[in-house]
Amino acid sequence: MRALLVIDVQNTIVNLKDFQQELEGMEGIIKDFKERTEPVLFIRNISEDENSPFYKDSSGSALHESLMDYAEIIVEKKTPSAFFQTNLSNLLEKMNVNHIFITGFNTEFCCQFTAIAAYDRGYQVTFIENATGTVNDEDTYEMPGLDIRDFVGTYLHWSDVIEVLDIDEYKEEYK
Repeated sequence: MRALLVIDVQNTIVNLKDFQQELEGMEGIIKDFKERTEPVLFIRNISEDENSPFYKDSSGSALHESLMDYAEIIVEKKTPSAFFQTNLSNLLEKMNVNHIFITGFNTEFCCQFTAIAAYDRGYQVTFIENATGTVNDEDTYEMPGLDIRDFVGTYLHWSDVIEVLDIDEYKEEYK
């Protein structure tokens, strides 16, 4: 069985810049999974620190309204990996999931860490590159011309263990 992970689509991230294209791509994939009655799990980053933008009781840590209505299953995490010290593995095992699709924020942190952790746990992993987004850019990393999504997608693809697709390739392959 396949499952979709929608990682950290939270106000504190989504409200930082225009992610309309990424959100629309995620929503299309969510609808595909829902139509096939395949599980969609939302991952929510939380913190116990009241000064954190991800403080568990703050509006910033809440799921963004654009996709919130699709969130029937929510897994809370405190690290970049959705698997580390969470119940995600147990949920996926109960659902007989063996193939995970990755979408969400931030591409180079939580999406990447979760994809690698999923592979390490024996899952087949598909990373949908342009259904991820990041608040960071070439200036953040002092690397002029850096396209973070393309960079992460390229090296995950080169690993030969994680499938990397864009939304159109996903539709062609899995819809």
